[in-house]
Amino acid sequence: MSKPLIGVSTYLESSASWGVWNLPAALLPSGYHLLVQRAGGLAAMLPPDEDPAAAASVVSRLDGLVISGGPDVEPVRYGAEVEPRTGPPARERDAWELALIEAALGSGTPLLGICRGHQLLNVFLGGTLVQHLDGHVGPPGVFDHHEVKPVPGTLLAGILPEPVSVPTFHHQSVAHLGKGLTPSAHATDDGTVEAVELPDAEAFVLGVQWHPEAGDDVRVMRALVEAASG
Repeated sequence: MSKPLIGVSTYLESSASWGVWNLPAALLPSGYHLLVQRAGGLAAMLPPDEDPAAAASVVSRLDGLVISGGPDVEPVRYGAEVEPRTGPPARERDAWELALIEAALGSGTPLLGICRGHQLLNVFLGGTLVQHLDGHVGPPGVFDHHEVKPVPGTLLAGILPEPVSVPTFHHQSVAHLGKGLTPSAHATDDGTVEAVELPDAEAFVLGVQWHPEAGDDVRVMRALVEAASG
């Protein structure tokens, strides 16, 4: 049986350096494609398209979709004013990834949101975000770790049945839940929503606030790959 094709959304940076080059680039930390591969899938990078309407055509070619981590979601997307500690907008990426989420939910394509992707899934479904909280981020460029506790009876609890320490780097989180979403994990220390899922969806739909691509635990990604295998 052929391996399922898993698309992963990417950053879009105005300046990136490698070798003698410093150029605009679509890029993605290697942990993402390596995790997809370790979980049994084939990885495809999905850089932002100038025409978000192309998302439906892209998703139709995939077996599963990952919305990756990255910059803050622009608060206008959930009807809020920008707070002082919210980062600069990534409007092209917001538009593209929201279109990817819409296409995946509309087509029943298995979907995993990671950190920003988890937040963007919530926003797409009408939810809001806490624009800043403390205690979930390490020093610049370094992942922190904290424990999350799955909610019994959820999809996530079937994947991670026990509390687990996870790699984390975020200062925003889910506030008001989007339509149809249910929380499926909380931070043990402060109760922050650490995972959401869509139990009434036709397919696997899960968002996790942490960064599985930065650790050794493949179970969340393997669950997506298995769902994408049909």
